[in-house]
Amino acid sequence: MASGIAPCVSLSDPTHQWVVVNKQRPYDPVDWRPDDLVMPDGVRALEQSAMRSSAAKALSSLVRAADDAGAGEIGYLSAFRSYATQQETYAGRVAVGGVEAADRESARAGYSEHQSGMAVDIVPCSGSCGSLDDIAGSSQGAWVRDHAWEYGFIVRYVDGQESVSGYEPEAWHLRYIGPDLAQAYHDGGYSTLEAFFNLPAAPTY
Repeated sequence: MASGIAPCVSLSDPTHQWVVVNKQRPYDPVDWRPDDLVMPDGVRALEQSAMRSSAAKALSSLVRAADDAGAGEIGYLSAFRSYATQQETYAGRVAVGGVEAADRESARAGYSEHQSGMAVDIVPCSGSCGSLDDIAGSSQGAWVRDHAWEYGFIVRYVDGQESVSGYEPEAWHLRYIGPDLAQAYHDGGYSTLEAFFNLPAAPTY
């Protein structure tokens, strides 16, 4: 994929780490669930939320490296969410702010990267852990912006790309795509998976 010699690889197959899920690209089947979910080793989890094994190992490596570099401890709030859990999460956002506001900050069930098992919402920790909103201005957040790609992760939703990705910036939302693709993504200066894979923008359902 990274070398451009795999033109027939499906970006819709949820078993692949390069699957692209957005407001125009739901899972097939819509309630798909990975079968290799494990808890990341050595990472503080604020809830019992697993990841696919490759992503979990990569997150453990990233967290160790950040701590070794003096950036501080990184924990996480949420990783895998099932179709049913995302239904509840999205419904809660709608109840608070309505559909339009919910769609800017939360995916509908069947359209969430968290369902892939390769997305994780990180938080900064120092003794206790902060909130999702705390990561952007933290030393951990700065380190992640510079180094996440080295461990196969990208910051999926960045400032200025809502018209392409469909979501407001989320400095906490990391998506695992593997080290080779992440390096190509970083070296190419990309800001969205849509642009990286030359896919249409997906601002709305």
